[in-house]
Amino acid sequence: MRRLIAAAALAICALHPVQADAGSSQAGKPLLPAEQVAAFSDKVQIDLAARGASVAIVARKGRHASELPQGVTYTHVAFWVFSEIKRADGSRYNGYRVYNLYQDAKTPTRSALVQDGPADFFAGAHALEAGIIIPDPRLQRKLLKVIGSPTYKKLHNAAYSVLANPQTRQFQNCTEHTLDVLMAALYDTSDPAQIKSNITAHFTPQVIKIGSLKRAFAPVASKALTTQDHGTQIRTATFGSILRFMKQNKLVAAAYTLSPSRAAGL
Repeated sequence: MRRLIAAAALAICALHPVQADAGSSQAGKPLLPAEQVAAFSDKVQIDLAARGASVAIVARKGRHASELPQGVTYTHVAFWVFSEIKRADGSRYNGYRVYNLYQDAKTPTRSALVQDGPADFFAGAHALEAGIIIPDPRLQRKLLKVIGSPTYKKLHNAAYSVLANPQTRQFQNCTEHTLDVLMAALYDTSDPAQIKSNITAHFTPQVIKIGSLKRAFAPVASKALTTQDHGTQIRTATFGSILRFMKQNKLVAAAYTLSPSRAAGL
């Protein structure tokens, strides 16, 4: 029973440091050959730069499709921001920095905001495919303003839950933090309570279908799997639900998947 609910919950964010591939854990050694990860990371950067993206929302696949709950395709989401990056030798270059919320490896019920590089981001990938949303230019400017301000950190809640309810402030995961920052940019506010009010009014979370009996075992399987912030349904923020919200409100300049061999619209 615990194995079943764990498999479903792994779709959103990682449970455990040994399963850094699952979602929002910070990955160490790449699951795929390092040269393939590096080449694909460069491909995503080049594609975003060619499209003139100052900031994009990018998702990775951390589990096989057969292990994901219905309606969930990607397991970790972060902002990619075009930046001037300083090398160890002091030289500088232009590229993308990745703004993540990662589950803490030693304390799975806690999280931290971490900046890393594209290759680090895809080191946790089960398959080399990226889900990409490029916001419209106006929203990109607003997002950059929030990401570069104290609001970005202010919106971080270190109390981590794999299945965090985006309508409450009790817990947070990687995708919920992304959504909170998006709402802060859209509504020009840094007030967490106002952001949650706007999410409740305007955003439709993804329903995660887990039987009531399985759900009862969630706290036993992992404290990071708690469902105590939910009502009769388990609803969480996902890449797909964010994309639907942005499309409905005409906030998308481009949305597509990218793999080593092809690009396809979403």
